[in-house]
Amino acid sequence: MPTTEVTILRELLAAESGQVSGARLAKLLGISRVAVWMQLQKLTRQGFVFEALRSRGYRLVRTPDQLHPALIQAYLGGRARAPQLVCLGTVDSTNSEAERQLAAGGSVPLVILARAQTAGRGRRGRTWHSPAAGNLYCTFVFRPKLEPARLQDFTLWMGLNVCELVSNFCKIEPGLKWPNDLLVKGRKAGGMLTEARVDADQIRDLVFGLGLNLNVRSADLPKDLQRTAISLADAVGAPLDLNRFAAALIGRVLAAYAAFLEGGYRDKFADLWRRFDVLRGRPVTVIQGSRTVAGTATGIDDEGSLIVRLATGRSERFRAGEVTLGKEAVPAA
Repeated sequence: MPTTEVTILRELLAAESGQVSGARLAKLLGISRVAVWMQLQKLTRQGFVFEALRSRGYRLVRTPDQLHPALIQAYLGGRARAPQLVCLGTVDSTNSEAERQLAAGGSVPLVILARAQTAGRGRRGRTWHSPAAGNLYCTFVFRPKLEPARLQDFTLWMGLNVCELVSNFCKIEPGLKWPNDLLVKGRKAGGMLTEARVDADQIRDLVFGLGLNLNVRSADLPKDLQRTAISLADAVGAPLDLNRFAAALIGRVLAAYAAFLEGGYRDKFADLWRRFDVLRGRPVTVIQGSRTVAGTATGIDDEGSLIVRLATGRSERFRAGEVTLGKEAVPAA
């Protein structure tokens, strides 16, 4: 059941004329018009701006630029099963917060959003640069009851869906660098990390973390990242609506997860990979521990392993590793 705040915001966002009468909101919520006005005052203190039009109702003029759970839920619409949503300003890591929520008995699906991390996690135990400068960090938590082998291409599938969302939302063409980097104009705009906890032969908890450079300015990035990282806003040429984008991302990830569970995603996976793969046909270097292999990326196999054709003509498959394009690495942002 949506809260009073969510219902009011949903009605205002959906109104074709942009105006909703106080009488309509009062009737819909089963409260007085004075109570509606008081709710609007509460939202005003949270950064919303409303215009009261005499004899016509209220109009939403501006939304806050901070994460707002009720606004995100309003953008999400009437999903059959709305996720539990936690919005934070700053956190050590959204994945770490997910662990705490699970330990406390939190329900799933669970979505944790933050604008800054003090100890963000990257692959291979690295720290993810996570400043409070217009970025978005999120973690999705599921309990899929699947065999661990099913997860082999999970991160790639989710990354391809994030690419398609960014393409549709931002009207730009991103790319996915195997196994988990979102690139825009050849520069890193985001990264993904999947963690699973397994009981016997079944996955107990599945945690999918995603960090996106959303509205940060390139000039505000550390100097060593300004050449290799980019924000979606810089690529678009205008700031993005944080809460609207967060809602679109949540909706897309939940839909992609449902398709993954059902298992009927293979055809679309192949189509999306052909569209967003940035490595195919390009020289790459794969680093696995102390081993370095150079060759040409030719695609992935059915398990999501990267296929690299070596100078000898032989192909080798990699289920894990650090990939750089050509001779230069693309460091984490």
